Amino acid sequence: MSMWTLVSLLLLANVPPDGAAQMKKVDGLMPELRRMATDPSVVREVKKQNARRVSLESIRQWDEEWRATPALTPLKRQLLGNPCARTLGGYRERLGRVVAEAFVMDNQGALVGATRRTSDYWQGDEPKWRQSFNGGRGGELREKPFFDDSSQSYVVQVSLPVKDGARVIGALTVSLSLLEL
Repeated sequence: MSMWTLVSLLLLANVPPDGAAQMKKVDGLMPELRRMATDPSVVREVKKQNARRVSLESIRQWDEEWRATPALTPLKRQLLGNPCARTLGGYRERLGRVVAEAFVMDNQGALVGATRRTSDYWQGDEPKWRQSFNGGRGGELREKPFFDDSSQSYVVQVSLPVKDGARVIGALTVSLSLLEL
């Protein structure tokens, strides 16, 4: 057995069972998560990024560069320190350690702001964006619990549409720490 397998098993032993009590706690957080997705600062930053009309080719190139290095590049610094990231950080501070990470995506699945470095820049190929943006119709997604490399914790990810009024313009994903629920 490898050291990482052993560490994973030991960590998994501390994960609470995926039961009704945990899901009820997630239900209790939903109003605050929905507020986060409609926060004027979040909406404003998503609208600004969408207005730039960056090509998907450029987004994918930035994604390759993002994944190629763990270094804090200028793009990563910008996405971790912009007004959207600061707003998400404020929610994270108020909600406490239950929020392992939060990030916002535009209408193509590219990051707009994040509380910590994500494993990739482009989320447009992942269910968290596809189902919460849903072709501009919006939707909510609660993923099954998993170990998240970005936040180094066992989480349940909740993804919600970011709306400008009734119009879906992007998506928000919040990773909720199972150990803190």
